[in-house]
Amino acid sequence: MLALGAVMGSFLACQAWRLRYKDTGKAKLGKRSVCLSCKKQLKWYDNIPIFSWLILRGRCRYCKKKIGAMEILAEVLLGLAFFGITFMLFPTGAHSADFVIFGLILALVLVFGFLAIYDGKWGELPSFMLVAALVIAAVICGLKIWTIGFSWSMVWNTLGAVAVLGGTYLALYLVSRGEWVGNGDWILGVVIGLILGEAWLALIVLCAANCLGLIVMYPKVRKSKSTKIYFGPFLVVAFVIALVFAEFFNGLIF
Repeated sequence: MLALGAVMGSFLACQAWRLRYKDTGKAKLGKRSVCLSCKKQLKWYDNIPIFSWLILRGRCRYCKKKIGAMEILAEVLLGLAFFGITFMLFPTGAHSADFVIFGLILALVLVFGFLAIYDGKWGELPSFMLVAALVIAAVICGLKIWTIGFSWSMVWNTLGAVAVLGGTYLALYLVSRGEWVGNGDWILGVVIGLILGEAWLALIVLCAANCLGLIVMYPKVRKSKSTKIYFGPFLVVAFVIALVFAEFFNGLIF
């Protein structure tokens, strides 16, 4: 699953660039991978996730221009996410719905991965991907109710999680009129709250995402006070951490 996640990370980074070129009216990149600087078509051995980037030292084989850190980060982090989720959450029961839920969680992580890449690179969360995330989250919630059974405690816990993440970012967006957070961050928070289903885990994600954002972006903010912090990537990373280590975090208070 580590290798599969790395491959999907490479694929998502490529698709993010294709969407960006389309949205900005630039020439299409074509079906095969090319260097964005010299437009030279890349060989298959230059597209091996993680290894090719390391062997080439993050530069194009032909023009020697930097490839960028986004690609290697996407491959490594998606690989780790797939490995962690599979190791900790792979269903052991006989209920077929559990396997469907597991598959949908992996699909949601892919959607989140695309959103994290796009937001981290260009500061935008494509609306159609947010809608896809909402649909997947709603289906997962429905399947959980079907397998576990309906209970009001589940409803209130889920609403609490949604309020902690979605509500906090929505409040920040409205108060700052879009200066502190973007209008897609609160929707991403709602989706994460729906999946986690517990206010405590949502609070962990909220704190972890903000701490990660401040730590990673501090050098840039220190150089320029006008630097904006895009929280999408940090929300996604914090979500995966909370999802994989949910039992540990719940054990801290229960």
